[in-house]
Amino acid sequence: MTSGLIPVEALPHGFNYPSEFLHIVELGILNLEPWIVVRDGTERMVGLRERFPKRRLVPFARRIDSDDIACWDIAQGDKKVFVIHDYASPGWEQREEFPEFNDWFRKAIDDLIAYEHDSGII
Repeated sequence: MTSGLIPVEALPHGFNYPSEFLHIVELGILNLEPWIVVRDGTERMVGLRERFPKRRLVPFARRIDSDDIACWDIAQGDKKVFVIHDYASPGWEQREEFPEFNDWFRKAIDDLIAYEHDSGII
């Protein structure tokens, strides 16, 4: 397992990180500002479970400019990625849905470009 991710023993039974995600982490692509790969997201995963008990969320990235968290919801299969607005009322938390990790990753790159442009970084 890649160091810094949620330990295997803390992950929900039967869940494995998608290979596409592990490849990105192994390449060291952890900062796609405004998205940041969650390092040791165990505490965040427990908090999400408490706030959204009908979902089985495994977080992997967070936005630095909002409470949005990119997650897999293993209750809905382990391929789809959901962007959850943490701390929203249950039923109002879901912002976006992507068929798989690479679809989310493409959007994260678009967000990076827009964020850099809007913040005057480039």
